[in-house]
Amino acid sequence: MSTAIKVAIVGATGNTGGSIINGLLASETQFEITALARPASVNSEANNSLKSRGIRIVAADLTGPKDELVNTLKGLDIVISCIVYSSLGDQVPLAEAAKQAGVKRFVPCNFSTPAPRGVMDLYDQKDDILAAIQRLYLPYTVIDVGWWIDQLVPALPSGRTDHVSIKVLDIVPGDGSVPIAYTNLPDVGTYVAKIIADPRTLNKKVFAHTETITPIKIREILEELSGEKVTRNYISAEEIEKTIASARYALDKDSADQAAKFNLMVYQYIYSWGIRGDDTPEAASYLGYLDFKELYPGVVGKTVRARLQEILNGK
Repeated sequence: MSTAIKVAIVGATGNTGGSIINGLLASETQFEITALARPASVNSEANNSLKSRGIRIVAADLTGPKDELVNTLKGLDIVISCIVYSSLGDQVPLAEAAKQAGVKRFVPCNFSTPAPRGVMDLYDQKDDILAAIQRLYLPYTVIDVGWWIDQLVPALPSGRTDHVSIKVLDIVPGDGSVPIAYTNLPDVGTYVAKIIADPRTLNKKVFAHTETITPIKIREILEELSGEKVTRNYISAEEIEKTIASARYALDKDSADQAAKFNLMVYQYIYSWGIRGDDTPEAASYLGYLDFKELYPGVVGKTVRARLQEILNGK
């Protein structure tokens, strides 16, 4: 009988962390799972729910005494970070402790769209974290998963997609012809379970996605499935660039302006995948990512069409 892989997850109660928990529990590979939680939230309802599923909950203060964190991580094979984006920097002391504890693989919190440096501030910050990991010679795997299907669902006149549709993202960048790689959130955990158990992905970046499709095609599929007309809310590259510049100007005046931080992050994403075309398997390959589909051709996630039908059915 093979020994279970001991995995610890930071941010296990979030969207990505929850998907990964589900993927590990359902995997054919045996995982022993620990959720690293803030000391104040160890007994929260969300963590108690994880505990009822056999997940070990352990208090961990990422910015606290290093020795305590090292002791917490000792004996673990893999540490996966699904930390909130505003605390990405806390991964540096986590990585340092993981190195001292002898962790065999560190998965930083990427789980988004690939891009070259200089396009998105958030991606550059994640790349800086990777550089800090590499300076430690800590074994790692970077995993990006494209854009979630649910984050680009158009609104319908009937309101049938209102429970999912996000107004700021109900847009068609440029002419809508740029392909975007999508993944259904529940499939992220399935993909991660395959990647972290594979020695081929050690010290590599992996791009995992389900389908590449344009914003216009998504609207055509939704119209076909719903029988309703979908509004095309076009936004030009110039409009996106203007919003990014405005956000930067606001942040120069007040670095704590949360609305400006949000606009900068969102519209840099839109410019990256909607105008530049950074979120494709071809771009990811150029940037040095391994292709999940080539590594695991038998693993297939939920398509955009299937997920849109679920949404129309109220799920």
